[in-house]
Amino acid sequence: MTYEPGSRRVFLSCVRLRSAAQRSVLQRKSVISVLFRFFSSLSSDPESGSAVSSDSIMLSPRLLALRAAASLTCRSLCWAAASRPGQAPDMAEVRNRLREIVGASTNWSDHQQAMAERVSLASMLARSQSQLPAKRMKDSFLEVHLPLGSEPALREKYLTNHNTVRFGRILEDLDSLAVLISYSHTYNPALKRSPLSIVTALVDKIDMRQHVIYPDCDIKFTGQVTWVGRSSIEAKMHMSQYRDGAYAPVLDATFVMVARDPGNKRAAFVNPLAPEGPEEEKLLQEGEANKSRRVELSTASLLKVAPTNEEQKIIHDLFLNTLDANTVSFRSRVLPPNSVWMEDAKLKGLEICHPQQRNIFNRIFGGFLMRKAYELGWANACSFGGCRPSLVAVDDILFQKPVEIGSLLMLSSQVCYTQGKYIQVRVHSEVFDPLTRQHSTTNIFHYTFASDRDVPSVIPQTYGGEPVLVLVLVLVLPAASPRI
Repeated sequence: MTYEPGSRRVFLSCVRLRSAAQRSVLQRKSVISVLFRFFSSLSSDPESGSAVSSDSIMLSPRLLALRAAASLTCRSLCWAAASRPGQAPDMAEVRNRLREIVGASTNWSDHQQAMAERVSLASMLARSQSQLPAKRMKDSFLEVHLPLGSEPALREKYLTNHNTVRFGRILEDLDSLAVLISYSHTYNPALKRSPLSIVTALVDKIDMRQHVIYPDCDIKFTGQVTWVGRSSIEAKMHMSQYRDGAYAPVLDATFVMVARDPGNKRAAFVNPLAPEGPEEEKLLQEGEANKSRRVELSTASLLKVAPTNEEQKIIHDLFLNTLDANTVSFRSRVLPPNSVWMEDAKLKGLEICHPQQRNIFNRIFGGFLMRKAYELGWANACSFGGCRPSLVAVDDILFQKPVEIGSLLMLSSQVCYTQGKYIQVRVHSEVFDPLTRQHSTTNIFHYTFASDRDVPSVIPQTYGGEPVLVLVLVLVLPAASPRI
């Protein structure tokens, strides 16, 4: 595949990532945050940084308080078109509202024309952030329901054959909600349509607090903006499910969004954020620290900084431990007991991107990409472990390039590390142009699954070559044991 870098750089990346991970254990940094020291070179956003920090996300008491404190007046601004007055909107209303905000149509031909007309909205963009009024965190607070328990027809869309909820569908809902939260923050009552094109830049982290999602119980999503830059927005969301007379937390998620001009060509300014109280100040400072960490990880990329002697030694020792002692040859490798070569732990797929999967900006919906990557990664983990795995966490989903309608989307998943019953899977997506024969990376996804039994280890078969790419995870996952 054309996206993979040289093997020497990959191996040197491994040792640097391990050293960084060991220094980060006490800070509970996630596995894939450290991974950004390698992958930062593949994706760069000047505002949000080329990598996303993944400090553990906890359900903030302030966020809990804001659920009750958000005023009906504030919500009416964002939900003027809600079809169920007096009730929290559902996901269908979220997507309808997004179409209204940007002027999109559900009809394919009308949609294309509407997107062409959006270019004229460029004159409504602010020329500086100082021209925009500051917003409060509660201005963007939203609560959305997914009535799986009360609407059997809707339940069919989310149901698996094992009577659980398809998590890929939840990823789609989180993506839509993050976009609407961001538009709620930038809401201008004087404008009928927003001139901003707000898209997902990356998913920082999704932490599962409950591994079973019931298909016959209602789900509630809440979320709000917790940090903004000049053109980027951090949205934190929480999902809970109603069971045994109360809502229980299921997951916490952090998305980073970016605002672009109507043609999605360049960055656009967003409203500054005005925190209220010490707890909101803390949330804002955490967001600023996340941005600084992303920038730091970007500058420490192995494409820019040479590896240390210690890092080189670690990788060399790892290689020597898999050589055949009788031949001591690069071509002769020994597979340790209860192990699998990385080359044999892959699963690939292809999607033809039809208009049905488009987003409100006439490109393929990011939630659809996340769902397809998750399902492929899950299938790989299931095949590798020999049982149905449960999701533990989602880390650092990178949106490097948009996927155009009609693209041939190639997905490649790789089991890149195992420890006990845990399986780390990396999914790479790229579009293939059959006319030019060119491949272009669009997304990188990272998932951690748990099996119900111990699974084999995965071992790179050659010093150089494609299998070694995923060693960046082999050496850093043990440092993330506090998460798993």
